Amino acid sequence: MSPFQPEPVFQTGHTNKTAVLLINLGSPEAPTAEAVRPYLKEFLSDQRVVELPKWLWQPILRGFILPFRPKQSAHGYEKIWFEDGSPLTTYTQRQAGKLSEKLPDIEVAYAMTYGKPSIADTLNKLKIKGVNQVLVIPLYPQYAASSSAAALDKVFQALQQQRNQISVRTVSRFYDDPGYIEAMRQHISAYWAEHGRSKKLMLSFHGVPQACCDKGDPYQKECLTTGRLLAEALGLSEYEYTVAFQSQFGKAKWIGPSTQTLLDKLPMQGETELDIFCPGFVSDCLETMEEIAIAGREQFYAAGGTRFQYIPCLNDNEEWIHALSGLAQKNLQGW
Repeated sequence: MSPFQPEPVFQTGHTNKTAVLLINLGSPEAPTAEAVRPYLKEFLSDQRVVELPKWLWQPILRGFILPFRPKQSAHGYEKIWFEDGSPLTTYTQRQAGKLSEKLPDIEVAYAMTYGKPSIADTLNKLKIKGVNQVLVIPLYPQYAASSSAAALDKVFQALQQQRNQISVRTVSRFYDDPGYIEAMRQHISAYWAEHGRSKKLMLSFHGVPQACCDKGDPYQKECLTTGRLLAEALGLSEYEYTVAFQSQFGKAKWIGPSTQTLLDKLPMQGETELDIFCPGFVSDCLETMEEIAIAGREQFYAAGGTRFQYIPCLNDNEEWIHALSGLAQKNLQGW
C-alpha cells in the first residue's frame, strides 16, 4: 500500500487558489474527563511539549497523569465553557471568519494542533477546494518549540503524505509586529477607559522549562521584547508593569518570575491593585479564563490584594483582526 494519499478531485470551478491557515493549540470536545483524556494524551505525548525519551515519559503519563489529571482539567473547563463549545475554538473560529471578510479573494481556515479540526484534515479540505498554496500562521506571537514548532511539525507531517505537495509559507512568530502591538495598546486602553486602571499591570505569558531556553529557544527573550514594546506603547514606566510566566507543570525549573508567586508577593510588598493581561494568548482559554481570571483573582485577594482586573485577550477584537490581516497580506506578497 502506498504511503501517499490519492489526490482529491477538485470541486468544479475551483483551482489554483491561495489560503491562509490559522492554527491554535486545541481543546477537548467537551468539559468532561472522558473528552479531556484523549486530548491530554495527544498533547502530552508530543515530544515538542515534553522533551523526555518515550520509554521514560510514557509510563509516567499513562500511569500517573492520565488517570487523574483529566478530571481536574475537566472541572476547570466546566467553569469557562461556552454554550457553543470551547472558548479557544469559538474565538479562533470567529477570527478566521472575520479575517475571511478582510481577504475576500483568499480561502481562510483554522485548525488545531491537537484535537479537532485537525491540521491534516483541514489541509485536505483546502486541497479539495483547489488550494495549491497556503500561508500558515500559528497563533502564537512568541515562538516556542513547544507551541509554534509543534504546530508546524503537524503541517510538515501532513505534507509528507501528499503525492502532489502544496506550496507552503509559514509565519513562525510575530512578537514585535507593529500591528499586533498596536492592537493590544488600543484594547488595553479601551478597557481602562471603561473600567479604570489599577496601579500595576502584569503581562503574564505561558511559561516554558528553563532548559528549553538554555538550549536556544528564543521564547523568553521574545516575551520580554513584547512586554517592553507594549509598555512603551502604553506609556508605562518600568515600575508600572511587570512581566511574569504562568502555567508551570512538573518539578523542573521553569523561566520566571512565576505569575502565581507574584500574585502572593505583590500584596505583601504594598502592590495591592493589579490588572493582568496575557499577550501570548490571542484567544481566551483555560489558561486565561480559569487560571488567571478565576483562580488568580482568588489568590491575589487571599494574599491581601484590594483590586484585581483581568483584561480579556484580543479574541475577535476588530483592531486585532486588522493586524492579522496586515500580517497575512505582508506574507502573501508575490502569490
